[in-house]
Amino acid sequence: MKYGAMAILGCPNVGKSTLVNALVKQKVAIVSDKPQTTRTRVLGVAHFPEGQLVLLDTPGLHRPWHRLNKRMVQASLDTIQEADLLAIMVDGQRLPGPGDRLVLEQVAQLLKERPPMPLFLLINKVDLIRKSKVLPIIEAYQHLMTWTEIVPLSAKTTLNLDRLLDIVIKKLPEVEGAYDEDFVTDQSMRHLAGEMIREKVLIQTRAELPYAVAVTVEQYEEEDRVVRIAAAIFVEKDSQKGIVIGKGGERLKTIGSEARRDIEAAIGKKVYMELFVKVQATWRDNERILSELGY
Repeated sequence: MKYGAMAILGCPNVGKSTLVNALVKQKVAIVSDKPQTTRTRVLGVAHFPEGQLVLLDTPGLHRPWHRLNKRMVQASLDTIQEADLLAIMVDGQRLPGPGDRLVLEQVAQLLKERPPMPLFLLINKVDLIRKSKVLPIIEAYQHLMTWTEIVPLSAKTTLNLDRLLDIVIKKLPEVEGAYDEDFVTDQSMRHLAGEMIREKVLIQTRAELPYAVAVTVEQYEEEDRVVRIAAAIFVEKDSQKGIVIGKGGERLKTIGSEARRDIEAAIGKKVYMELFVKVQATWRDNERILSELGY
């Protein structure tokens, strides 16, 4: 049986979480068009007739400015130690920029410290560009590192995912799988519920406060047919609290309604949810709060 783990690293917002969800065929990582949506390492397991592929989604690599960002970057780099294979994902709509080169430099430095491993370049979002534009992107990256394989793909439309899986599975070692057939993630439903709420906050508030928001689930009680959830949405300023709540509380109601829909779909039970917003100045630089939030 083929079994192994592949870590996926890259700049923020290149599509790592979308790829993991597509391969697992279930939502295990939240997704938005805001950079740094993923803040911790997320594990998803894709099951195939040939075996199991453990996918390790990671926060986007960037130059950190807050303690939160430093923890995110370290979480990404530490994931390399868990992996049998490594994939670096880039945005196929652009040539390598400073952020992409920073990712390659950080990864190259860490790879010097461990045994050789297969290294894949995943050029994402090629569905958004003409085919004639793909080759220059490949040529721009192919000499920057020694790649096992370069795969242009679209995580959103699943273009070339079959080819990626075929290549990756052939590189997996022959061992016994570690997970039951129905296991897809190591995240608790309590944690995933909080992430689904944060996803809806990011979507509803657009560009107004993506970095200043965190969510903690303070109550998660599961009964036979019902789950009761109480969650706090953290922001850094009173003005941000008003943005999340919205006029007459309408935005907060929308956030709760959309999050409840996703959580109910994931657990198959009715969800009763209470959301409230807390102001905690500079939480992104508070070590105690970051630890309490799971970062």
